[in-house]
Amino acid sequence: MTALRIDARDGAARTGVLHTAHGPVRVPAFMPVGTHATVKACLPAEVRASGADILLCNGYHLALRPGVELVEAAGGLHRFMGWDGPILTDSGGYQMVSLRDVAEIDDEGATFVSPFDGTRMRMTPEGSVRAQARLGADIVMCLDHPVAYGAGSALTCEATARTHLWAERCRAAHPGEGHLLFGITQGGFDAALRAESARVVGALGFDGVAIGGLALGEPPPVMERMARAALDELSEDVPRYLMGVGTDAELLAMVGLGIDMFDCVVPTRLARTATALTAGGRLSLRQSRHRDDLRPLEDGCPCAACAGGFSRAYLRHLFRAGEILGHRLVSLHNLTHLGHLMDVAGAAIRAGRFADVRAEVLAGLAGGVDSAAAVHSPVGYTSRP
Repeated sequence: MTALRIDARDGAARTGVLHTAHGPVRVPAFMPVGTHATVKACLPAEVRASGADILLCNGYHLALRPGVELVEAAGGLHRFMGWDGPILTDSGGYQMVSLRDVAEIDDEGATFVSPFDGTRMRMTPEGSVRAQARLGADIVMCLDHPVAYGAGSALTCEATARTHLWAERCRAAHPGEGHLLFGITQGGFDAALRAESARVVGALGFDGVAIGGLALGEPPPVMERMARAALDELSEDVPRYLMGVGTDAELLAMVGLGIDMFDCVVPTRLARTATALTAGGRLSLRQSRHRDDLRPLEDGCPCAACAGGFSRAYLRHLFRAGEILGHRLVSLHNLTHLGHLMDVAGAAIRAGRFADVRAEVLAGLAGGVDSAAAVHSPVGYTSRP
């Protein structure tokens, strides 16, 4: 029986609930990234208040430090980090791209050199699945082998075949016991190979399927074409997850294709550069025009920054003074913005208006942060369902 319940559809877009051992996840869902068992500078209760049902943590990084044994001894990842909702753990496949200069990959697995102390860590499909289960993940991701944008066809074919081999080994090693297991499709930037990978991985009977190896610097039309190629071959009965996507336009485009789950570091990474997400696009608090601006980042926003009465001028001051509160407040605002965007998408699907609402959101983004189009965008918080 699938863990996903679809409640409404509008074209390919759908909304519903994914059931996990630690509670339900409303889809479409944006998952804040807590790589090291924390969403940067934010308390778990604050992340929950932003609208997040589920977090992503990174199994590779947590295996390096503090180590699986310590987390397990602490009662599992939920208790260790103080988060009582669902957790998805990434397997470490992405690090084969981001850390490819210190990774040795063969058909049995991958060997990484630790950036912390230079020790070598061997990761196999079986070991990755077991480590994630020991961490206590609600959703365990298969180990896969993505390739960078621009990789040659020989490497892409080799990595995709290895991903399929590893998917079978992960499936065989999966302990069950309340842990959902998601497969990952690859195929580089070859549409035919993407479709083949989706057929192979989709046939293995995973609890969900992720589309991996995108959002690596390719143009948005290429990302959309590759995602479509995979989706055309995937069952509609299981949750679909696109890894690494976190901008308003990309999220809505992919929801429109029928993808249910997303993750990205964008909200907190932008916050570190004093950049806020708004219905009118990105707002840089480093710009001098905000020095005397006593308005909130976004009217009606319930986040700690806006509802707390902190103005753009004050937030700009915090960043110029090097105060960590600026990063915290803008992070919470950005997380709230994307959580609410997913709420708006779900409500639009239920109302049969997804295409119209998406067009209105895009018009607001094009209008700019101080335009009338932004003020009246459907992302405006008075429309929150």
